[in-house]
Amino acid sequence: MCLEAVLAIEIDLTSRTQLDNYQTLGVPELWRYGKKGLTINILEKGKYVESNFSPTFPGMPIIELVNQYVQQSQVSGRTQAIQAFRNWLRDNI
Repeated sequence: MCLEAVLAIEIDLTSRTQLDNYQTLGVPELWRYGKKGLTINILEKGKYVESNFSPTFPGMPIIELVNQYVQQSQVSGRTQAIQAFRNWLRDNI
């Protein structure tokens, strides 16, 4: 059985994996969270291009949501932010 990755998520504030590694694996969508927030990269013709949306979750404001709830966790705590995010998902999906 062969499993194909559809989405990779990388969270690393100190060092990052090179995009070439994900390109070689053929991962079609890569989310990377760093000091400036979330970026979404889409594999097009063998190279990653930055995108404002996620093809895996069309219509969802992924970048805004992730950045919002990460910021909220820094103010009100992780537990409250996770609960607020779960509530948003229940109300909107």
